[in-house]
Amino acid sequence: MKTQKISYKDTNQFNQLIIDYVNHDKALSNYVSEFPNIDNFSHQIRKKSADNIDRDLLVNVIKNQNKGVALSKESDINIELLKEDNTFTVTTGHQLCLFAGPLYFIYKIASAINLVNSLKKKYPQYNFLPLFWLASEDHDFEEINSITLFNKEISWKTNQKGPVGRMSLEGLDLLLEKIGDLIGHESNSEELLAIFRKSYKKEYNLSMATRVLVNELFGSYGLLVIDGDDSLLKQKLINIIDEDVNYNKFHDIIKNSSDKLSVKYHAQAYVRPINFFKISDGERVRVKEKVEKEFIQENPDLFSPNVLLRPIYQELILPNIAYIGGGSEISYWLQLHDVFDEIAISMPMLLLRNSVINIDTKQSKRVKSLGLDILDFFQDIDQINKKYILNSSSHSSFDNELIDLGKIFASFSEKIEDPSLIASLDAINKKTTNSLNLLEKKLIRNLKLKHENKIIQIKKIKEALFPDNKLQERHDSFIPLYLRYGDNFIKKLISILDPLDPNFVILNLEN
Repeated sequence: MKTQKISYKDTNQFNQLIIDYVNHDKALSNYVSEFPNIDNFSHQIRKKSADNIDRDLLVNVIKNQNKGVALSKESDINIELLKEDNTFTVTTGHQLCLFAGPLYFIYKIASAINLVNSLKKKYPQYNFLPLFWLASEDHDFEEINSITLFNKEISWKTNQKGPVGRMSLEGLDLLLEKIGDLIGHESNSEELLAIFRKSYKKEYNLSMATRVLVNELFGSYGLLVIDGDDSLLKQKLINIIDEDVNYNKFHDIIKNSSDKLSVKYHAQAYVRPINFFKISDGERVRVKEKVEKEFIQENPDLFSPNVLLRPIYQELILPNIAYIGGGSEISYWLQLHDVFDEIAISMPMLLLRNSVINIDTKQSKRVKSLGLDILDFFQDIDQINKKYILNSSSHSSFDNELIDLGKIFASFSEKIEDPSLIASLDAINKKTTNSLNLLEKKLIRNLKLKHENKIIQIKKIKEALFPDNKLQERHDSFIPLYLRYGDNFIKKLISILDPLDPNFVILNLEN
């Protein structure tokens, strides 16, 4: 497997905030703890060392949550290391996607493990371990109830409501049968089915199933899994719940940061006066009015933070120095810098998870036979077709002529003083340019008909790399790649997905 890199900007898939963030734009310096850099972790470690983390509670909860789970020797060692003051976590997390969901679920964890390995080399006097946060309290079932496998959508139907982590696995056996029929009976498929059957036992809820699955895939790397839907951990959140629900303490702080960011960037997560849900009667509903503090103290497990206060909860209970997330996650974390200052806990270093496009040998050869480069496929399909047509015919682009034409009209404009005549000249310029653009489109359309088979090939490659016009990692499952390469696929990802490298990864797969 070979890799190529492309800047996030050149992918045309990421917004300006993320592009500026990975380039360490100074305009964002007031919204971060430290920009992602291996040397900056010395400062981050010092900051986190000053936080008062209840390590005994954390260790006890993790042990209790993993009762009945066959942890690896590496994970067992890491649990014990959490007791030590020189041990720190690198955290990532996600919704409880079925069967590990789209590929970026896997990329997140691989990125975290890679960073842990780098930190161990750079700072051998400390212990670092990867940790996965189960977003088990999320109630948006429609976002996690299906996977796309071999271009077929497999969905789980259930009438259950509320936090998805608490849902029983009723009906998931039918999905397992469908997956088994699709993936066949090769050695890797039998291995993967065994992992799925071990994970999705009928006596588990979705939270436990996801815990076991993640442990099966990544336990040998010492990964720990934690579920925030825990009554003991929520004890640490009581004051935050009270201050938010009864005093709206964080609304103005977050809104101020959000307003400043929105001057240049698109709006981030919406901040509300109250940023907690209440879990009751199998549902997770937004809190809209004050609640007696005594009730909060006695029932903190009934309160669930929204997307903006979940990071605060996480950092209250973990000795965490880094969080690895996707673009939208980085965006809303940036809104929280002043909240961390307000409650006097350190904000972790934020790292964009690695993004990947996989292309196999057959596709690579086809791209080359078309006279194109894989990088061309990050462009709009019309631009790819245009490049192929121009490379394959005597017709050349009108781009240079249009530039020359612009210069000619600019020269005329300099010789005219009457504003009305200048306006007329501009209108002629615009009309002429539009006519030439239209003529070129017609020429290319005619040439495309002569190269119809090649245009179809281009379309198929584009659809494979950007299904439904979105990144492959947001659509495809990891299952086909595991079937082909087994655990070696995950090993390769961990070796190459370095979240400190601010580039998009193109992974050339060997057949």
